Amino acid sequence: MNDIIKKNSAKAWLLAVRPKTLAGALVPILIGSGLAFADGKFNWLPALICCLFAFLMQIASNLINDLFDYMKGTDREDRLGPERACAQGWITPGAMKKGIIVTVALACAIGSTLLLYGGWWLILVGVVCVIFAFLYTAGPYPLSYHGWGDVLVLLFFGFVPVCGTYYVQALTLTPNVIIGSLISGLAIDTLLVLNNYRDREADALSGKKTVVVRFGEPFGRYLYLFLGIAACEFCLYFVLTGHLWAALLPQFYLIPHFKTWQRMVRINNGKGLNVILGETSRNMLYLAILVSLGLMLT
Repeated sequence: MNDIIKKNSAKAWLLAVRPKTLAGALVPILIGSGLAFADGKFNWLPALICCLFAFLMQIASNLINDLFDYMKGTDREDRLGPERACAQGWITPGAMKKGIIVTVALACAIGSTLLLYGGWWLILVGVVCVIFAFLYTAGPYPLSYHGWGDVLVLLFFGFVPVCGTYYVQALTLTPNVIIGSLISGLAIDTLLVLNNYRDREADALSGKKTVVVRFGEPFGRYLYLFLGIAACEFCLYFVLTGHLWAALLPQFYLIPHFKTWQRMVRINNGKGLNVILGETSRNMLYLAILVSLGLMLT
């Protein structure tokens, strides 16, 4: 593939963005907006701005991970996951740094318009998002290398975006929003667990202590299954607040989630697990659509 991808080309940047991961940016926006709609607070413009900010920050995070994993030597020749742009020589480190700066700056410029809806305190939220996008793989204590990745997913793909999306539309938070945040974070964490499950042997050699490396393959296997089930079953809470369809429709997610888990277990290791990435992204987006649709029907 190196021979057909020109250095710093549009195709190289598209691969660096890692499109299959971008569903993770849409999931919390769908859930947060569905909650706002159910409460009669939906406003399409701040919802769209949240979506654009989330997409750009996800792209920035992917580029940051690409650069710093390359600099740390984590992306070796035996890498099992999708090939990384810096490691493959598709994008030079200098160009990647510029790309990160441009993407983060654009995200901040777009996100700053949310101050008109939610107030100046949102600056703090934006700053924290940017800082942790770097701390995930950069700095003297990269959080993803010490098993904090799953916690960060719950925070920055659950509570921050779902609560933020709802707040800029409704200017308040509710127990339903907290539950929606858990649903989003747990579902998206299946994608991280899958990556860590696939890379467990290489991560162990690189000193990357993910929870799968710490607790072993069986733990990672069942953690993936549990996260999806937990995300789905938290939806049953919505029955208590009169949103019956938001509780029932998401249960259909369990079918593709379980089938994908079965395929993951059969493959067990190697590059064959990369096909599960697309299925996992599809499944968590499917869950978000079912949740938001259920909220809009009740």
